[in-house]
Formats: sequence, structure tokens, C-alpha cells
Amino acid sequence: MPLSIFGFQALWSPYLIGVLVFITIIYFLVTVKWRQDFKESEPLKKGQAIYFVLAMITIYIIKGSPVDLMAHIMFTMHMVQMAILLLLVPIFLIKGIPWWVWKVAIEAPVVRTIFKVLTLPVVAVFVFIGLFSFYHLPDVLDYIKLNETLHGTYTFVLFLSAVFMYWPLIQNIPGRAQMKPLHKLGYIIANAVLITPACGLIIFAPNAMYETYTNGEAWLKAMELCVPASTLSGLSLSGPELFTDMKPVADQQLGGVLMKIIQELIFGVLLGAIFTKWYRAEQKDPDKITADALAAHQKKWESQQQH
Repeated sequence: MPLSIFGFQALWSPYLIGVLVFITIIYFLVTVKWRQDFKESEPLKKGQAIYFVLAMITIYIIKGSPVDLMAHIMFTMHMVQMAILLLLVPIFLIKGIPWWVWKVAIEAPVVRTIFKVLTLPVVAVFVFIGLFSFYHLPDVLDYIKLNETLHGTYTFVLFLSAVFMYWPLIQNIPGRAQMKPLHKLGYIIANAVLITPACGLIIFAPNAMYETYTNGEAWLKAMELCVPASTLSGLSLSGPELFTDMKPVADQQLGGVLMKIIQELIFGVLLGAIFTKWYRAEQKDPDKITADALAAHQKKWESQQQH
């Protein structure tokens, strides 16, 4: 059965287009026209603008195009949507918003303490993994998907936790402590390891676990998150099997596998970028690095001799 039966609004989310365009206009007004109103600022870089626009386009593709509709029909597309929303878009946003805008936002009186705690590496990774894993427990996902307000709120909180998780890796605000390259590599590997149990639960479950992707009544109710109820009431639908030949268990397993693959690809690119930057920094002045290492060794040896 074609997706076109759900109508233009469900397929292309015109309201989301308006919201994203409005956010993009505000972004350029703040970073270009109103920049002089900030105590600290610098001209918007081309790369930053590209990252931000990529974030807006990606959000629309996964939340406003037919991809979002398919994510309510197939668990596979749901996991692809989650992977891109939580593991790729935060990178674009952190890199796309200039450091001086971030500084004003995170140093606001109410935000400062909360942000400082939630971006501590250990806290950030466990909060993100915890929220992601909890969300994909069968009873939890089914319950959240049947309530539009709860679904939107939890998705937003989960997205914020992804931003907090990436912050220690990517932030470049002058004067703020930066993670050492070796620590960044370990942090990424820890993220990859900790998210594996949640994916494993989905991949190796012997049966389809989610009612909103297998039970016709629950599925139809969940579809109201992206399809107007008035449209659904005029359709004769029994379940997601009308739109895919894939068995529910296979759909669920493929979703878990794709989530893990996308996560590994994104983390792999990050690992490569961090290692390459680290290697180049080490090669800039090898003589100075060697001299510093020898001086540190000599100082340690002299200290031991004195004792």
C-alpha cells in the first residue's frame, strides 16, 4: 500500500519546515547582524554556517520527510532515525553554533551549574546510555509512543543528553579545559561498548518485542503521532504489514544491527579525526617534544636521587 494515502501533511510536515526555516533565520541574525551586541564575538565562519544548515536539513529529513512516517511503520527506520538524530545531528549543532553563542547560553545563571554537571564525561555518557536503553525497553517504548506529549518530551530530553555526551569531545570554547586526545579516544570507545547491550537486546531477542510495531490497534494509535487522526479515521488499516513484507522479528533485528553499524561508523570517523589531529600536533615540533620529555625524565631522576 502506498504511503501517499496518509496525505501531504503526514509525508512532508510543512509546519516543521516553517519552524526550521525560522530557527535558521534567527541563527544568521544572531551570528551576523546582532553579533556586535555580544561582549565577545567573532565573524561567523563558513564551516560553522555549513554545519548548522546541515543540522537543519538532517533534522527535516529524519523528522519531517517520509522517513519519519516510515519510522512509525518499521522498527528498522525508527532505529535509523534515532541513530542519526542522536549520534550525528548533535555534532553538527555543536560545531555549527559559534563558541561565543554557546558561552552566553551555558553561562546563564540557571544553566551554568546544571550544564557543568551534565557534561562531566562520566555523567554525560551514563545519562545518555541510560536514557537510550530505558527508552528501548518494550513496555517503555510502547507507552511513550502512545502519548504525543510524552513522546515529544522524552525525545527532546534524549537529544539534549546526546548533546551533553558529545560536548566534552567537541566543544572549543577558549579558556575551557579540553579533554586530552588519549582520553577522547577512550571516551568514544566506552560509549561504543556501553550502548552495545541495548542493541544486543534488540538484535538477539527471539520474538518481536514492541506492540506498537506488531499489534494493529496499538500501531494505529501510535501512528497518530505523525498522521492526523482525521486522516486515519478515513482509512481502513490493520497494521504495518500492509506497508512491508518484512517479518516483525527480522525488522526488529535489522533495526538493532543498523543502529550499531551507524554508531560504529560515526564513532570510527571521530576516532580517526581525533587521532589524526593528535598525530599532526605531535609532529609539528618533534625536537621540542623530545626535549620536554627528556627534561621531565631528568627532573624525575634528580628527585629520586635526592630521596
